[in-house]
Amino acid sequence: MERGDLELVLSVRNTGSLAGAAQALDVVPSAITKRLAALEQRLGHRLFERTTRRLNLTAEGEAVCMHAERLLAGFAALEAELSERQNEPRGALRIAATFGFGRRWVGPALARFRERYPALQVELRLTERLPDLGAEGYDGAVWLWSAPQRHAGDWVARRLARNQRVLAASPAYLQQRGAPADAAALANHDCLVVQENESAAARRFDVWTLNDAQTRQPVRVQVSGPLCSNSGELVRDWCLAGQGIVLRSLWDIAPQLASGELIQVLPRLSMPDADIQWLAPWQPKTPRRVRLLVDFLAEQFRHEPWQPMPEARRRRGSVKA
Repeated sequence: MERGDLELVLSVRNTGSLAGAAQALDVVPSAITKRLAALEQRLGHRLFERTTRRLNLTAEGEAVCMHAERLLAGFAALEAELSERQNEPRGALRIAATFGFGRRWVGPALARFRERYPALQVELRLTERLPDLGAEGYDGAVWLWSAPQRHAGDWVARRLARNQRVLAASPAYLQQRGAPADAAALANHDCLVVQENESAAARRFDVWTLNDAQTRQPVRVQVSGPLCSNSGELVRDWCLAGQGIVLRSLWDIAPQLASGELIQVLPRLSMPDADIQWLAPWQPKTPRRVRLLVDFLAEQFRHEPWQPMPEARRRRGSVKA
């Protein structure tokens, strides 16, 4: 069967007559009669029972119509996709991202994306507060926290990559103070607290909830130290300078762990709450330029490029409890 045959059968069914189908397809009624007869002869089945007033579908005609609707919808979707691919994506993209991850990873990725699609204009706004994406005209955000639970149906979320926060300290600090034996021992160490994402007003930044990879149980510990900041980069620099133990995302400190400038502390413990997310306001149809961007970012981060290479991981070692 050809596409025209499918359209013919559906037109006859929808209009209920050969004359109506002829008018819908803009052909003379005699052409419809001949084409339908030829199709039924080729299939070996009558598709319509003819009466003086109306045509009624046979069981075989019902089966043909059911498949015809799906096949024609597939043809239409394929043509739409091919039509889109003929046209270079144009327009503007407005993206939000957290400061640290946005500067280190999203910015370079967007530059590569722009090289692939030079007719696009891309704006990246770095912030620690998730904007009201729809009201403020954003296409979406690359974020390290999940979408707000309130009005969750208003959001579209897609995880771009896994990530976790790990404990680390400099060799100088560990030589001076020793490594903590367990999570409880962190309370007796200088811990460097990062107070990011200040919109979470009720959050206790000095309480670390860590997952134990061996017991699969969460461990909560209240920490303290002489230094804290809302800048994760500054806290990382303090850690490199030997000022204490930090809880930081792998995407931020993986190079220092690989080089030995930092050493992972209590490697069984981590905080797996920092997956890389794409968040966007819900809309009935996502523009092609946005779909292309999200797929590009997912491919860029799929292999977690911040992870140390295996040989580097062996070289650096870990201080174990």
